[in-house]
Amino acid sequence: MNSMFMIDGLNFCRINHRGSGSHGEGDHPPTVRTFSYHFRRKYGTSVGKIPLDVGLSCPNRERGGCIFCRAAAFTPTYLQSTDDLAGQLAEGKAKLLQGRFKKYLAYFQQETCTALAAEKLLPLVRQVLSDADCFGLILSTRPDYVADDLLRPLAEIVVRSGKACLFELGLQSVHDRSLQLLNRNHGFDDFRDAAFRIKEAGCFELGAHLIFGIPEETEEDMLLSLSTVCSLGVTHLKLHHLQVIRDTALHALYDLGKITLFSKEEYLCFLLRALPIIPAGVTIHRLWATAHPELLVAPQWHTLAGFLSRELQERMVELNVWQGQRAVTAHQHPIFVRSGHLT
Repeated sequence: MNSMFMIDGLNFCRINHRGSGSHGEGDHPPTVRTFSYHFRRKYGTSVGKIPLDVGLSCPNRERGGCIFCRAAAFTPTYLQSTDDLAGQLAEGKAKLLQGRFKKYLAYFQQETCTALAAEKLLPLVRQVLSDADCFGLILSTRPDYVADDLLRPLAEIVVRSGKACLFELGLQSVHDRSLQLLNRNHGFDDFRDAAFRIKEAGCFELGAHLIFGIPEETEEDMLLSLSTVCSLGVTHLKLHHLQVIRDTALHALYDLGKITLFSKEEYLCFLLRALPIIPAGVTIHRLWATAHPELLVAPQWHTLAGFLSRELQERMVELNVWQGQRAVTAHQHPIFVRSGHLT
């Protein structure tokens, strides 16, 4: 019998991928390795996320900011940067976990948490890790703000706690021309350097955030971004289509007719080609964006994430497609990219 699991709008059955024979639930991996599936198998219980805010603006805002970004578009309504960490955790448990999850990961999601000085960030890390209900951390940050003077003491704290720590690096694309267009003010080499040092520490997990549909990128460009980050040891992915958020620089370009966005049908078809090249062991936290409706300009798909998940699942089953189906191993991929190749 198929079984369902769902979180962050990802809802997928475990199926017999090869369509023959009778197998138990544990004989095959899921069609998509979701956050909920991964952490339930790891800890034996369902795990939620509590977003946290260290009260510091992203330093890239001083350089004009990313053209697609407006923090209010993805900030939980309860979260106030002026609240202390204990208050944020209490609100998160009440408003987000809502009794569905007893255990959680502390998700330092807002802005660029590692831009905070290590002597200020590390006490916050110790505080959340001291909670018995907290299974670990997710540090969402920029690849150019991963300093060695943070990694070393953080590694000691994480090892001592016996809990998990995932670095989720906002890359968006491996193509420097796209990063320049987005006004990211870092390059792919910054990501590659940060990824190496995070992995070298030995106690951290590595994740990447990618956006699909960046102007002037082809499908080949997007798939190259995906396969490249996987080849660099990424074991967690947060993926979504480009969205236009109200009052951003991207909004201005969209109003001028300079931006073409995925339709729902186009994006689902793209995912059917993208998911098979992602290694089966990589955990996918998200496949689509969920900006606050009042701030979302486009695309307006008028479809809840759960319905998107079911539609994708049905197509994957019909076409006999699954995550990892055509993934290459790291040694088969050109990790050491020639200068100028990813442009």
